[in-house]
Amino acid sequence: MEETLGKRIATLRRDKGLKQDELAQQLGVTPQAVSKWENDQTCPDITLLPQLAQILGVSVDELLSGKAAQVEPAVKVLPVEQRKDLKDMVLRIVVDSAEGDKVRVNLPLSLVEAAMDMGVDMSQITGNDALKGIDLGKILNLVRCGSVGNLVEVESAEGDIVRIFVE
Repeated sequence: MEETLGKRIATLRRDKGLKQDELAQQLGVTPQAVSKWENDQTCPDITLLPQLAQILGVSVDELLSGKAAQVEPAVKVLPVEQRKDLKDMVLRIVVDSAEGDKVRVNLPLSLVEAAMDMGVDMSQITGNDALKGIDLGKILNLVRCGSVGNLVEVESAEGDIVRIFVE
């Protein structure tokens, strides 16, 4: 049996401990309107959906589809069998300065690894004030342990935004 919008509204309303007339009052509609929604005779006006979803404690997408939003974590730690070789991965550094400057650096991780192994000074990359204190060696170790995604995100007091992620 397919779950309809009306059935979802009724279930969510009951889960919140609300009566039809209480929900109707909060939305500024009649209890009969809520009853018609729940019996799938009519649907709520589209302008009511954000407020209805908020009252029922779900997103509009979840209210309409019945499926909870899948939020991807900023960082994933992949199991060993799902990890890529470092030569197939890229370290991306994004800097958006408060003055409007935009810096985008894309480095193959194998290059970062080779530079670190040879003792190359990476200050050209990390010497930027917005990147001060970023240790590429530690980031490389995180990736070796299976971490991928948005590894570092910093917003300075001056309004500079730095993101370091691996894909």
